[in-house]
Amino acid sequence: MPIAAALRQAVSHHKSGNLEEALRIYRRVLDVQPQNVNALNLGGIALFRLGHLEAARIDLLGSVASTRDHLASYSNVDIALDTFPYNGTTTTCETLWMGVPVVALLGDRHAGRVSASLLTTVGLPELVAESEDDYVEKAVGLAGDPRRRSELRAGLRERMRSSPLCDAERFARNVENAYRNMWRRWCAQTASGR
Repeated sequence: MPIAAALRQAVSHHKSGNLEEALRIYRRVLDVQPQNVNALNLGGIALFRLGHLEAARIDLLGSVASTRDHLASYSNVDIALDTFPYNGTTTTCETLWMGVPVVALLGDRHAGRVSASLLTTVGLPELVAESEDDYVEKAVGLAGDPRRRSELRAGLRERMRSSPLCDAERFARNVENAYRNMWRRWCAQTASGR
């Protein structure tokens, strides 16, 4: 089963990061996979930088006119390799919603930990890598496990729907409680003259 790497908007995500480093790691994943890459949305410059990949191994995804078509394109993706050091946020959510597992590399600041937080919240901490080698190992392992990918595709939307990510009432209650606690602290500090 071919690995399909959805490196969505990788070039724009990496404007503030190290694109060359990320492409080097993506290339390591692709080098281990003897099969074709079904979908690769990197842009021509990034593809060129991957170097030495035969054109027959890659199907480039272009821009799509509608959200419906954009989301439908996920049916051609088996695994999404998250961008780093700046992780996906909306992209990670829509990828999971469309049933595509995301492999993420845990970073050292908020922008590099968003996907780890999202994956952990939907109960998939095993897809969060703690090192580059771990990232490659997790991506290659998932690519080589069609049964696991099939299970994830079938259940990811429901897993996400039933997670705290989609629990608006709980979120609203937690925000209200936080505001209430901040107000009480302010009132207590004001009353004590601090």
